[in-house]
Amino acid sequence: MIFKLNILLAKSAGFCFGVSKAVDTVNQLLDSGERVSTLGPIIHNPQVVAGFEERGVGIVSSSKDTPEDTVLVIRSHGVSREVYEEIQKSGIRVCDATCPFVSKIHRIVARESLNGATVIIAGNPGHPEVTGICGHCSGASFVVSTPEDLVELAQKKLVNPSDKIIMVAQTTFNASIWEKCAKIAKKLYTNLMIFDTICNATAERQNEATELAKKSDLMVIVGGRESSNTAKLRDVCSDYCPTFLIETADELNPSMFQGVQTVGITAGASTPADIIKEVLSTMSEIISTNENEIKEAQSSVETTQDVVTTPYEVDVDSNVADAPEKSFEEMSFEEALEASLQSLSTDERVRGVVVGIAPNEVQVEVVGRKQTGYIPVNELSADPNVNPEEVVTIGEELDLLIMRTNDQEGTIMLSKKRIDALKGWDKVVKAEESGEILDGVITDVIKGGVLAVTNGVRVFIPASHASASRMEDLTPLLKQQVRFKIIETNKNRRRAVGSIRLVAREERKKKEDAFWATVEVGQRFTGVVKSLTSYGAFVDLGGVDGMIHISELSWKRIKHPSEIVNVGDTVDVYIRDLNAEKKKISLGYRKSEDNPWEIFKTNYPVSSIVNAKIVGMTTFGAFAQIIPGIDGLIHISQIADRRIDKPQDELEIGQEVSVKIIKVDYENKRISLSIRALLEKADEEEQAEKEETKEEPVIEEVAKEEPVNEETIAEEPVTEDSASAQE
Repeated sequence: MIFKLNILLAKSAGFCFGVSKAVDTVNQLLDSGERVSTLGPIIHNPQVVAGFEERGVGIVSSSKDTPEDTVLVIRSHGVSREVYEEIQKSGIRVCDATCPFVSKIHRIVARESLNGATVIIAGNPGHPEVTGICGHCSGASFVVSTPEDLVELAQKKLVNPSDKIIMVAQTTFNASIWEKCAKIAKKLYTNLMIFDTICNATAERQNEATELAKKSDLMVIVGGRESSNTAKLRDVCSDYCPTFLIETADELNPSMFQGVQTVGITAGASTPADIIKEVLSTMSEIISTNENEIKEAQSSVETTQDVVTTPYEVDVDSNVADAPEKSFEEMSFEEALEASLQSLSTDERVRGVVVGIAPNEVQVEVVGRKQTGYIPVNELSADPNVNPEEVVTIGEELDLLIMRTNDQEGTIMLSKKRIDALKGWDKVVKAEESGEILDGVITDVIKGGVLAVTNGVRVFIPASHASASRMEDLTPLLKQQVRFKIIETNKNRRRAVGSIRLVAREERKKKEDAFWATVEVGQRFTGVVKSLTSYGAFVDLGGVDGMIHISELSWKRIKHPSEIVNVGDTVDVYIRDLNAEKKKISLGYRKSEDNPWEIFKTNYPVSSIVNAKIVGMTTFGAFAQIIPGIDGLIHISQIADRRIDKPQDELEIGQEVSVKIIKVDYENKRISLSIRALLEKADEEEQAEKEETKEEPVIEEVAKEEPVNEETIAEEPVTEDSASAQE
């Protein structure tokens, strides 16, 4: 039987941004001739994984299993902090292909848990992405997959309702279930922050699939059965029509389409375009359908694979059309500026008096109106982490902007931050003209730089201007108070660009001038170690840098400055030498009281006998360490009491020996030692001992010639007369 069938293909079917990034990373490494291993399957698609295996890509379950001369690729799901530390210690070459949206969740939970928050993760327990997120939590964390799990968590009192709590979601979590979980969590916990971290591509995919399912008699979901987002597409579609999940076109069966007039097709985020096209082609062979429809469907797959939809997190006016669908992290420089300073025009301004303050909103009485006014917390300040009680007080009168009026409920939604931004914009423009330094707070770390809020206006600060020196990771700047200058404005589009670097350099120049005006040789400073090189340590003295040469770090010989100091250490130093013309400062660090020569001079006079350790050999002798930093030479002639060919005949490295200090040259710092002197002394003592006992052999000899009658001695005592008679 031949069926006439309409095919509806989802526009967002196929690779999402994170998966595409991971797959491209492996392909680029292979194309450049690298050997590649992935930490687990690179994506949840057996066909793609098999294709990589054919090209020699190995899969390891632990970084410890990575073969030598191999690049280890971290897949898009991400890994825990412990795995990163393990990789770093092992020295493995690594390429991190973690999805940027997953990395953002890692940063959120790491930051908030360090601040004492308990983390609740909405996701699938055991899923690698969820495991990785848990691994970035430094405190308590819990995983829930249903609203019932969330309720059970509260019933078991595993989380204190009054504690600081944050809730995030696995990027591919079911959007409708997430909404239910968020609603319940708000009722259960009073001190809760919710971060909607579901990837917008995932949410859009699910919404699009739902709409297709409503129009279709049958839904076909293409993707790996191990893929979380593919399984969720099947789940959301199953509520509206029969739904089949297939991995390849081989699983299509003509009986599936009996009595079907319209079939919808979508695919998981890890499904490549060629598999989708193969499914469409196979379907056209099974069912007689309009050839043009199939070609259009196939064409749409090709044209939509390069389209990446990402989470929309930019706060702009509700009446702005075509709102951007990218997060600040994925925006270009121009897009970030445009989103940060959208037009602030509105219909009407009003005055309002604050009558109530809650964590999520501020209630106001609008002057001259009967409606109740409220300011949502996200419209109170440009700072997303604002505490309302720190911004307004009861009875305070505010200039506000009407955002939306609900005549049926008699309420007005108002905005304070937009009025602040209008006023602040004038200050920003004037600051550019005057060169005034502005104060602000870093509220977002985005692609290409950071966003700072000053006077209610968001100012974009490029990465090259975000600090005095280049920073690879700008995350430490988040929530920091900063001072910057405005270097560019676009008055028509209300764009502003700032520079922290200019202010930092100007302030550093002032400190540098003040330093050189007063500095003297011998002056002492407390500084911070800024960087290390093989030849010394650079120290920030507060506006200028000086260097401690490696020879000045310790009285003993060291191989690298890191044996004594590390970056960030606070050190006490003194000025050894200055070159004002070249702006070079040589610093001293060693303390005179720690000078081993002073210790030696006090405790080890000539003729002292000491224990020393052999630390070096030459053809003319051996060097022995007396105390750390002080070595002496045992000349080959002083090693033994006889002639030897080489020191190794009697000594070895590390051997402990007793030596006599026979000569010290303090001017040239040379010490002569002798083992032979101790051997000769021992010989002399032995000879002296023999001389003391030399009569004993004679007595013994006489005794042998004339044996003594013991009985006679006992019976007849010797007298002078008898002795004379014997003679």
